[in-house]
Amino acid sequence: MNYIIIVIISYLIGNLSFAYILGKFILKKDVREYGSGNSGTTNAIRAFGAKIGVWVFVGDVLKGVIAVLIGKTISGEIGGYIAGAFVIIGHNWPVLLNFKGGKGVATTVGVMLTINIFVTLICFAIGLTIAFATRMVSLGSIIGMSLAPIVIIIFVRPFNTQLFVFCLSIVLLSIYRHKENIKRLISGKENKL
Repeated sequence: MNYIIIVIISYLIGNLSFAYILGKFILKKDVREYGSGNSGTTNAIRAFGAKIGVWVFVGDVLKGVIAVLIGKTISGEIGGYIAGAFVIIGHNWPVLLNFKGGKGVATTVGVMLTINIFVTLICFAIGLTIAFATRMVSLGSIIGMSLAPIVIIIFVRPFNTQLFVFCLSIVLLSIYRHKENIKRLISGKENKL
């Protein structure tokens, strides 16, 4: 029963789209009508500028943090993993926005900061460096997140199987959400920020 409560709460927290909320309340615009049509940080920056984009990023990170803390409070480490997965799913496929959400990068950062800050900081630093060097947020996001299971294998002692499986799961979720970006990266047509 506790797990069901965590799933529902986390999914609904994930539905809070800061790109949509800030766009509507500040600029009276729907972020989904611009750029990629996603309601995430990168599209918010493209549509509304860096200032609003930063607030969207912060809000989406905090969603991940809050959901995991609630999950851990209710059911410990496993509760945190369940909450982390479902807040990302709620962000990516929000029922409140007709299942048209973001790609979950900022929310995943918040989730992972709360679950394992060491792994997160390494992956985030690498991803951010790649994004700045190439001006392609998608490339930085994909590589940064994909490194998480490898970083766990190399650095986390004792090895935590549950953490590894969780990270692998959210990495696969992220790669799936970035499938169109991956196609454009391969063809050399990916958008730069």
